Amino acid sequence: MTLRVWDYGAEYAKEKNDILDAVETVFESGQLILGASVRNFETEFAAYHGVPFATGVDNGTNAIKLGLEAIGVGPGDEVITVSNTAAPTVVAIVGTGATPVFVDVRERDFLMDTDQVADAVTARTKAVVPVHLYGQCVDMAPLRRLAAERGLRILEDCAQSHGARQQGQLAGTMSDVAAFSFYPTKVLGAYGDGGAVITSDADTNRNLRQLRYYGMEEVYYVVRSPGHNSRLDELQAEILRRKLRRLDAYIEDRNRVARRYERYLADIDGLLLPRTNRGNTHVYYVYVVRHPARDAILDALRAKGISLNISYPWPVHTMSGFAHFGWEPGMLPVTEKLAGEIFSLPMYPSLSEADQDRVIEALHEVVPTL
Repeated sequence: MTLRVWDYGAEYAKEKNDILDAVETVFESGQLILGASVRNFETEFAAYHGVPFATGVDNGTNAIKLGLEAIGVGPGDEVITVSNTAAPTVVAIVGTGATPVFVDVRERDFLMDTDQVADAVTARTKAVVPVHLYGQCVDMAPLRRLAAERGLRILEDCAQSHGARQQGQLAGTMSDVAAFSFYPTKVLGAYGDGGAVITSDADTNRNLRQLRYYGMEEVYYVVRSPGHNSRLDELQAEILRRKLRRLDAYIEDRNRVARRYERYLADIDGLLLPRTNRGNTHVYYVYVVRHPARDAILDALRAKGISLNISYPWPVHTMSGFAHFGWEPGMLPVTEKLAGEIFSLPMYPSLSEADQDRVIEALHEVVPTL
């Protein structure tokens, strides 16, 4: 059987009764849209983060888009972010009518090079979107200082960092607003699409609630335009409520898997393992390693029934769909170099030691020959 980077089968088998009870709870409730499950999940997700407000939305992309719109980002504005990210980060920025402006990432951790952000600020810059990539946080202190000095807003892209911390602070609590995805593969994943936005600002939260519901405050009466139909599904919300109670356990299991990789792969020459920055706690959404012979390694492992993933093979600024913004290959050299070398090993809480050992043994066999 092919081993892949993510699988939910074992987790579902373990949690099946609770998941099916969640389904029954919603179907018997009599309300399938914006009912008690969404309200309760929002309350509990906000409480987990120690903030007063959370708004459930339909997916992580719209969490970013609506979060930016809620803090006033729109046409004519510029938003600084990175190209080493999933395309939806940039799709969401473009969806507001704003222009994405890219800075490079650091080789040692693949995260936003915060030293480059100040030089990227122009008179049109409205916001910065740091992407807490792969499971750990961007260095937020310099971004917060810069935002205070230049009057900028910050939206944290937390799609890959549920439960990650920096200096004890949870991802999503170090900015004006933060966006989360609950895509099934995520650290906190639904059984379909879902997202949420958190904030400590009441005005921002009111904007979010209007934006996700056609621009309405009351049924049938629009108070702002344009609005969106971006509601978190009641069924996914109830499933997420159950899974939120297990989030810290999921994170511990991911760290257990990461520790075994670190222990048994450290002696492979040329294979660079992920590092956790000082002050950060890593949640290992994905376990990203690096090797200059990446493509040959993937081919060899695929022949052994191990299908790995690249996060991400195409830097966003090189994609044809964003060519009109004028970014060209060569402009972000670290990002472009990493795109040819990084790849992800299987990482999920229910990954068995036997399956993990298959990957470890295969890497020991393949990498030294390349």
